[in-house]
Amino acid sequence: MKKTFQIIQNLINYDYIGKLVINMSNNPVIPVILCGGSGTRLWPLSRKSFPKQYLSLSSLNQRSLLQTTIDRLTGLCNLLNPILICNEEHRFIVAEQMREIDTKPLSILLEPFGKNTAPAITLSALKALENDNDPILLVLSSDHEIKDKEKFLEVIHKGLDYAKKGALVTFGVIPTNPNTGYGYIKAESPFLDGEIIGKKIKRFTEKPDYKTALEFVKDKSFTWNSGIFIFKASAILKEIKSFSPQTFESCQETIQKSKLDLEFQRLDNNAFNSCPNISIDVAVMEKTKKGIVLPLDVSWSDIGSWEAVWETSQRDKENNYKRGKIILENTKNCYLRSEKRLIVGIGLENLIVVETNDAILISDKNQTQKVKDIVKILKEKNIPEGQSHSKIFRPWGYYESVVEESRWQLKLINVKPGEELSLQMHHHRSEHWIVVKGTAKVEIESNISVLCENQSTYIPVGAKHRLSNPGKIPLLIIEIQNGAYLGEDDIVRFEDNYGRSN
Repeated sequence: MKKTFQIIQNLINYDYIGKLVINMSNNPVIPVILCGGSGTRLWPLSRKSFPKQYLSLSSLNQRSLLQTTIDRLTGLCNLLNPILICNEEHRFIVAEQMREIDTKPLSILLEPFGKNTAPAITLSALKALENDNDPILLVLSSDHEIKDKEKFLEVIHKGLDYAKKGALVTFGVIPTNPNTGYGYIKAESPFLDGEIIGKKIKRFTEKPDYKTALEFVKDKSFTWNSGIFIFKASAILKEIKSFSPQTFESCQETIQKSKLDLEFQRLDNNAFNSCPNISIDVAVMEKTKKGIVLPLDVSWSDIGSWEAVWETSQRDKENNYKRGKIILENTKNCYLRSEKRLIVGIGLENLIVVETNDAILISDKNQTQKVKDIVKILKEKNIPEGQSHSKIFRPWGYYESVVEESRWQLKLINVKPGEELSLQMHHHRSEHWIVVKGTAKVEIESNISVLCENQSTYIPVGAKHRLSNPGKIPLLIIEIQNGAYLGEDDIVRFEDNYGRSN
């Protein structure tokens, strides 16, 4: 570790431009995928327990936005495996989604709580330098929609040319409307149609009012701030150390004190807490003289509202998007999504209707930016549907709450083939398991049995027990809990394959 940090120190103290790498054309490229964020603007589908970046919003495939972000890079030269940085709560979701697309991350960094982009990028750059002399980092958000992949790669390749010369490259999306939900970047001169030429950054403006945004859109030197970056690891660290030394020092300490846990790297809580909660724009890009902006005209969206989801979706001749069990009559310009139940719409126009098994959103299409305010109210009132889904994902599969009362509840548990839950016990509840699909291996106080479909077993209060799936198909069981307290924190774990404690 000391040797690694000496290399980092040498890199960022050195006047590296044109000198540090002999064969600059072969700089490896490491994608850095930022997977934080709670996705409250796409409630009720996106929630704190399962944010939008892990959802599939496309009618064309079942890939999540995160998986699509990785897929989009296919064809990029000298591409290495990605570094992902996510909330600790979502670690198994990230790992599973990477396995589904046969991607082995270089590292999955776990934030103990959310911070802004400057700490995330600094930590990723430090991590990248542990594995390579001076890679180029391609920093991407995990929740963007980009329709023109070919043009996107063309612009990224152009950005790599600038990064190899030491520039800090950001990408400005050519605006199509005076959107007040985006930040804006002003270049030193207007962009011409079709050109892909980097220009020096004159200034950043954060989310202007409508009148100001209208003026910006008329000026061809303004673009939307995409939050996509390309730079050498050493180049960004040098500027971070110069302009935000506390960020650099705190992140360096955080990496040094971090611990490996299975395929994850847990960031040190105390050191990470001392990192300033600022964006990379504020920490560096607004101050550096090495920043340039490249125009990005690729049908880009940050999927920041249900209206934006509707705009990027494939719609029928009545301009409706339908997913799930939907029947419409005399309805147009709507987005309707059903996860379970049948939705029937008659005489609707310009509406968003999203149904999940525990909540329904009905909104005017032009009012969906207010969804995040509703989620805030739900949180303040301690209404659980504002934060958590009834379906909760675990490394072994998932469970879904079906019915819940004060002293009993019914859950549906799905265990993936070859996986097992922890050896555990409960102080306040008993459990009754009924196998409805697959084969269950059940351990209760060292007694092991195998149950098939329609067979059941009972776990008394205080009994050590474990459930596993020895079969080749998913195991589906119904669990009936009964007791004075049914909270998930009433679990004492004795053994766990996934490194979880109580």
